[in-house]
Amino acid sequence: MVSFDGVKRESFAPFLYLRRWVLIARQNNGQPINEEIRFEKVRLIDADGTMVGIVPIEQARKAADLAGLDLVLIANNPDNPVCKVMDYGKYLFEQAKREKEARKNQKVIETKEVGMKLTTEDHDLNVKTKNACRFLKDGNRVKVIVKFRGREMAYQNQGYAVMEKFASLCAEVGQIDKPAKIEGRNMVMFLAPKKN
Repeated sequence: MVSFDGVKRESFAPFLYLRRWVLIARQNNGQPINEEIRFEKVRLIDADGTMVGIVPIEQARKAADLAGLDLVLIANNPDNPVCKVMDYGKYLFEQAKREKEARKNQKVIETKEVGMKLTTEDHDLNVKTKNACRFLKDGNRVKVIVKFRGREMAYQNQGYAVMEKFASLCAEVGQIDKPAKIEGRNMVMFLAPKKN
């Protein structure tokens, strides 16, 4: 396969891949750096964090080149653009590290599901409430579903009684987050862990 001036396309592959990766990285971050900054004058912050003042963009680029670092646009305000001289690669690395740490410390709340019928016996109901209480103690929400089959649709009021009984059995560790309501052939209620 031949492309530019008889040179095989395979020889351009690494360059094109690298260029595409750099463009994607810049699009994801969205911060203009070095020659991408299009303002005539910017407010410059030096590498050590001191305010230099308003300078022409060429002078700001020279200051970044002398320091061996990048010029990064940190405030994209047309009236007062602010640029900082910094190591952009190190900045991206530290930002990714902070985001990873924040995700690690974040508590993910799951919604567990407990299903019943209108004719669920007391023993089965106790087993289901025991499971729901365990889920609530773990900090998860519980979605309680009562399924109506066939002619049971005529006795939807009994479903509310089953939901109230279930909520009262779980009252020590949970509270009603969303009250019971009919959704098609099911009645749905959400319980949330009790706040201390």
